[in-house]
Amino acid sequence: MVTAPRPGPDPLPPSASSAELLTPEFRLRRFQNWFFLGLMYGFFYMSRYNLGAVQSAVAEQFGWSHDDYGTITSAGLATYGCAVFLNGPLADRIGGKRAILIGAAGAAFFNLLFGLCHLLIVKPAVMAGGQVISQAQLGAGLNSTSVIAMFAVLWACNHYFQSFGALSIVKINAAWFRVTERGKFAGIFGIMIQLGRTLAMVLLPALLLIVPWQYAFFVPALLLTVIWGFCYFLIQNTPALAGHGEFDTGDESPDEARTDASLGFVLRKVFTRKAPWIIALASFCIGSVRHVVDGWYPRYISSMFDVGPRELFSFAPYQMASVAMPFAAVVGGLVAGNASDRLFQSRRAPVIFFAFLGMAVCMLSLRGTIYNPWGAAVVLIAVSFFVQSAHSLVGGAASMDFGGRKAVATAAGLFDGAQYLGGALAGKAVGKLLLRYKAPGLHGHEFEIWPYVPLIFAVLGALIISRLWNALPGRGGHGAPIAKSGGPTYPLTASLPAEQQR
Repeated sequence: MVTAPRPGPDPLPPSASSAELLTPEFRLRRFQNWFFLGLMYGFFYMSRYNLGAVQSAVAEQFGWSHDDYGTITSAGLATYGCAVFLNGPLADRIGGKRAILIGAAGAAFFNLLFGLCHLLIVKPAVMAGGQVISQAQLGAGLNSTSVIAMFAVLWACNHYFQSFGALSIVKINAAWFRVTERGKFAGIFGIMIQLGRTLAMVLLPALLLIVPWQYAFFVPALLLTVIWGFCYFLIQNTPALAGHGEFDTGDESPDEARTDASLGFVLRKVFTRKAPWIIALASFCIGSVRHVVDGWYPRYISSMFDVGPRELFSFAPYQMASVAMPFAAVVGGLVAGNASDRLFQSRRAPVIFFAFLGMAVCMLSLRGTIYNPWGAAVVLIAVSFFVQSAHSLVGGAASMDFGGRKAVATAAGLFDGAQYLGGALAGKAVGKLLLRYKAPGLHGHEFEIWPYVPLIFAVLGALIISRLWNALPGRGGHGAPIAKSGGPTYPLTASLPAEQQR
């Protein structure tokens, strides 16, 4: 096989080319790896979307206000956003497999503790029209303020361990997929992720028809425990560890390939370049849109249309939105990944830009349909398509592209951390705005203000990501601009085997 010469003064040590390794046996082993990782991460999603799915039932028991719920969820999102900055370099050092097993164990434990908080209730609160008629009677000498603080701490601890998930996924998959495959693969992997969201938003409200709210936390904890055992035995960090030799993914220069993944190397690769910071700012905006929509739409439907927590599952517009939103997200990830790889030569920014514009249009449409449950459901489905289009490229492709195999978890930490910090900021703002605009006798009408918060961030995100319109990933992880007509272009695959350049 004739391969293109590698740049640099010294050739790399000989190894099997990526094309030679793409045998049926390798593809089957790779499928096994990402399939069980995908199931694991799907259950990660289930064990952090579960609170949003059943929040009305928990709020009914404890007498939560919008601001109380915002405080708890923002504590989790802020913790996640800060934790990934620290855990990214840690995952790069200890390996993705070990990191995701740590994360799954911790998330299962704190979901179990969150569910056990039902034991604190001596007598549930009495609520009518969204207003607390009488406060919940609590045991152990606790009052409502201390219980909110306890929930916030438990949810923050859950999110600390949740933060290992995305970092570990990209750390492992960066070693198994080439640069030219990653956009498409990010969309495919999104199918597994959306499974967890579907289970949270559809299965858990249905579960309330037969069991109390605490089982919405016990069930995800059990599923995480079961999949932990499968992943311990069936996934590997790299093809080499699975017996398939070295695999050239095309994201490192020869010098970087020879360099140990020291903390200094990892931090320099990610934090001293402009492109990762611009992507992080765009990710902040994605998180602001994503979490304001996903974290609040069950409460919006419940409040605006006076649907009780146990009737939510049988409310047809909610059913349609909750089932179709994950499917729309899957399609969005697939479309975005293929568009990035095929139409824009593996550039991520143009597709993310158009996704932000789609989010902005959807937010304006949501404000126009805020009193129409069917119209709002359709818009929410469209929002899910555009949010996942952007999210899959930032979390699933850009972190691998601009971090490379050795710094991918650190890059994912920067991007994912920014997204969750955006979600924490916007989520807390929404909670306070809804409380401020809540009017007696107009149950749910405070949600008129809800779409304007993500609208602001969608427009801002489009402006930010447009700065990287011509940036290409490539060896060394640089965001190199494409030259103007007549000049040289950045050699995305210049040193890959010829088969990979097609």
